Amino acid sequence: MDNAPPTTWEPDRSVSDSPYIIPPLRTALWRGLRNRCPICGEGKVFSGYLRVVDQCAVCAAPLGSLRADDAPPYFTIFIVGHLFIPPVLWIERHYMPPIWIQMLVWIPLFTVATTLLLRPVKGATVGLMCRLGFGGDKSPG
Repeated sequence: MDNAPPTTWEPDRSVSDSPYIIPPLRTALWRGLRNRCPICGEGKVFSGYLRVVDQCAVCAAPLGSLRADDAPPYFTIFIVGHLFIPPVLWIERHYMPPIWIQMLVWIPLFTVATTLLLRPVKGATVGLMCRLGFGGDKSPG
């Protein structure tokens, strides 16, 4: 039985394979939130509502290789839920309006808030992924 302490793999950080200067986390998130390239801050992240451009038009950073997948909807639901569930519960507790009024007010409000927040949250997620080094054309194997 091997009594050696477990080790974790660490990448070689002495050699950077990225020709881009990655900005600090806060800067990358803020740029992505505003639909700006997380690397240069000038190009756009999206070519449509949620479609990420293949590469930045200004600095040619390969933003299309970043796969945000389910993270932006998850973060958006988390934010919207934390913003609106406390008022929903407070109004229900203190005023007890009929359920049809609750649905008439809250469903459109949740829908609009989620739709408006999804794009900035996805941009911030792309910025986060850039900062954490998830980009690149590396395929397994």
